Amino acid sequence: MNRLQKTTLNMLLNYISDDPLEKLPKVIELAEKLDRDNFHATQINTVRNVLLDKNNVWHTFVENLFSEVDTKLIKKLVECFIFNAHFEGRIQRQEASKKYGCNVPWAILMDPTSACNLSCIGCWAAQYGSRHNLSYETLDSICRQGKELGVYFYIFSGGEPLVRRKDIIRLCEAHQDCYFFAFTNGTLVDDELCEDMLRVGNFALAFSIEGNEEATDMRRGKGTYRKVIEAMDRMKSHRLIFGYSTCYHRYNTESVGSDEFVDDMIARGCRFSWNFTYMPVGRDARIDLIATPEQRAYMYRRIREIRNTKPIFAMDFWNDGEYANGCIAGGKHYLHINAAGDVEPCAFIHYSNVNIHDVTLLDALRSPLFMAYRKNQPFNSNMLRPCPLLDNPEMLAAMVKESGAKSTDMEAPEDVDVLCAKTAPAAKAWAEVADRLWAENPKSRK
Repeated sequence: MNRLQKTTLNMLLNYISDDPLEKLPKVIELAEKLDRDNFHATQINTVRNVLLDKNNVWHTFVENLFSEVDTKLIKKLVECFIFNAHFEGRIQRQEASKKYGCNVPWAILMDPTSACNLSCIGCWAAQYGSRHNLSYETLDSICRQGKELGVYFYIFSGGEPLVRRKDIIRLCEAHQDCYFFAFTNGTLVDDELCEDMLRVGNFALAFSIEGNEEATDMRRGKGTYRKVIEAMDRMKSHRLIFGYSTCYHRYNTESVGSDEFVDDMIARGCRFSWNFTYMPVGRDARIDLIATPEQRAYMYRRIREIRNTKPIFAMDFWNDGEYANGCIAGGKHYLHINAAGDVEPCAFIHYSNVNIHDVTLLDALRSPLFMAYRKNQPFNSNMLRPCPLLDNPEMLAAMVKESGAKSTDMEAPEDVDVLCAKTAPAAKAWAEVADRLWAENPKSRK
C-alpha cells in the first residue's frame, strides 16, 4: 500500500469509526473502486446487501465488532488483512504465479517452535519436544520473501507458538503491512501479551477448545478449559480480536456444534471460528477419533446454519471446499513450514522435498511435491471430498511417490502407504454420504 492509499484508507476508517453502520456505504464504495477488475464484485454486492439490512446477522456482527473491539485493531484488520492480503496482494500473487508457473499462496502457516506446554491426545506436536525452532531471522526472511510474491497473511501454529511470543511481537512490529494470526492453547496469555497485541495492532489469536469443559479436558488435560476461558475473558477486557478453533472428532462433534457452545463463545467475545476434523497423523494417532460420515455431514449443515443465524464468522477447513474449488494446500491458498524448516503442502501432510534453510520460498513452491499438487488439484470433482489424505488417499500416495518426497515426521518417519491405509476406510465411508450431499448442491451442476 502506497502512502496516498494508506492516508485515504485511514481517513475513511476514522470517518466510520463513529457510527460505522450509518457510514458503511462509503466503505463499500471504496471497496468497489479498489477492486480494479471486478474480481470481488459478487462478494462486495453480497456484503452490501447483508450489512445494510438491520435484521441480518452480519449487521449485528459489525455492530458488535465496533462496540467491543479497539478501533485501532479494526483499522489494522482492514489495512493489512482486507486491503493488503486480499486486494493488492491478490494482484501480485496472480502475476507471480503466471511468471513462475507455480502456486503462490494467500497465507503461510509456520511453526516458530515444536515446543508445547501441553500433551494433547491425538496431536502429533506432542511427540516432538522442544528440539526444533525457526530463528527470528528465518521467520523474518520468510515474511520478506512472501511479500515480494504478494503474501501478507502469516499464521503461527506449533507446538505452542506463544512460547515464542516475543519474537512474534517483534515480527508484527517489523511488518506492519502484514497481518499475523496464531492458533494457541491459551495457557500463556497474560496482560503483558494483551498490551503488546493492542500496541502492534496486527495480531489475532484463535483459542483451541474442544467444546464444553469435559470434552476439552479429555484431550487437553484437566483444567485446560478453565484456562482458555480465563484467557478469552482477559482478551475481551483488552478489546482485542480473537476467535476459537475446534478439532471435531467422534467424541465431541455434537458438543462443538451445539447452540449452547457456540452462543457461549460469541458471548465471550469470539469473532470467528475455525472448525477442523480430526486427522490420524503421527506415530500414535488414534483411528477411533476420526469423525463418522454422519458427524461430518452434521458439521457441513451446522456451519452453514451458524453463518445464517449467529454473529460469528464460522469456517470449516474441509467442508468449505466448495468455496475454494477443493483442497487449498500445496500453495494454492496456503502452505506449511514446520519448526525444522521443512516446507510442506499442508499442516496435515508431513512430506516434503525441500527445507527453507536450504532454498528460497519460490524454490519451495516450485519443488516436485508442490508442482504435483498444482497439477492434480482439485483432487476430486466433488468439492466436499477435497483432501488428498482424508478423502482421496490414493492421490497423496501417488504424489509423494511421483515427487520423491520424504517423510518429515520428527519422531518416526511414516511410509505414505501406511499413513493412507489409516484413512482409506473413512474416505470410502464419507464418499457415499458426500456424493449425496454434493448432488443436492447447486454448485455441483456448474
